[in-house]
Amino acid sequence: MMRLRRLRQNPSIRSLFSETQVSLKQLVQPYFVVPGKGIKRETRPGYGLWQISADLIREEVAPLVRAGVGGVMLFGVPEHKRDDGKELEAQLEPLRQAITEVKTLAPELPLFADVCLCAYTTHGHCGLVKGNTIINDESVKVLAEMSVHFAKWGVDFVSPSDMMDGRVRAIRAALDEHGFTNTSILSYAIKMASAFYGPFREAAHSAPGFGDRKSYQMPANNRREARRELILDVDEGADALLIKPALSNLDLIRDAREATDVPLFAYQVSGEYATLRAAGDAGLIDFDRAVEETLVSIRRAGADVIVSYAARPMALR
Repeated sequence: MMRLRRLRQNPSIRSLFSETQVSLKQLVQPYFVVPGKGIKRETRPGYGLWQISADLIREEVAPLVRAGVGGVMLFGVPEHKRDDGKELEAQLEPLRQAITEVKTLAPELPLFADVCLCAYTTHGHCGLVKGNTIINDESVKVLAEMSVHFAKWGVDFVSPSDMMDGRVRAIRAALDEHGFTNTSILSYAIKMASAFYGPFREAAHSAPGFGDRKSYQMPANNRREARRELILDVDEGADALLIKPALSNLDLIRDAREATDVPLFAYQVSGEYATLRAAGDAGLIDFDRAVEETLVSIRRAGADVIVSYAARPMALR
C-alpha cells in the first residue's frame, strides 16, 4: 500500500521533500519615504507600512541587508503636490536622498522605485487629469521623466504601477536615450482595481479625490485581458512583471508563469497583510503561520519574488 504519510513523519523528512521554498532573498520590503528628518513611524502598529525620512533609512535597512532580504522598494510621499507634472524633481527630492543613502549602504542591494503619480497629485490619480478624465499619453511622458530621474540616482528597477497604456515602451526608450541601458523595468503588468489597497493609500497619501481607478486599473473579472496586458509589457521591453494583489490573483500568477519565462513578481498588498494582522490580533488565526502559508501559496503559484510587508519582521526575527 502506498503511504504518503511516510514522507511526512518528522520535520527533517518534511524539509527534505519540501517542493516550494520561501526565503528572505525572495522577498522585497516596501518603504514610504516622507519629507523631513527623524521620522520613522508605522502607520498602524503591526501592519507593516513604514513611513521613514531619508536620514533614517540607512539604519533601518542595514539589518535587512545583513539578514539577506532580496530588495527594498521605495514609494515617495512628497512635501507638496502638483497636478501638471511640473516641479517633478523637487517633489522627488526626499526619494533622491533615500536612494543615495540606501545605495551608499548597500550598493548591490536590488533597489526598486515606484513610478506613478498618485502620491504627487492633489487628485490622487495615477496620471494627469483633464476634467474628470485621466489622460494617457501626457501622463506617460511624465512617468518616463520620473524613471530617468530614478535611473540617474542609481535605482536598479524602475517600477511603473500606473497602468497607463504604452508606458513601458516610453520608459524604455527614455532610459536608453539618456544612457541608462542597464536600468531594468519591473512593470506592474496586471494591477487590479482592488479593495485591498486601503492601508497603502493611507501611508502614501494617495487616495483618489474623485471617482475611482477602474478606467485604467484592470477589472478582476477578466482573465484573458490580464494575459494580453502582460504580453504587451513583455513586447514593450519589461525586464520583469508584477501582479497585484497576489492572493486574489493566484490563478493569474500561474497563467503568467505559463505564458512567459520573464521573471515574475507578486505583491502581497497592504490590505491582504492587514487582513491577516487583524485576524491574528482577534485571536482567529496564528498570524505568523498564516503569513508563511500565504507566501508559500504565492510562490507555489509561480512567483519568483514577492513584495511583502512581511519581509521586515522576518528579517528582524
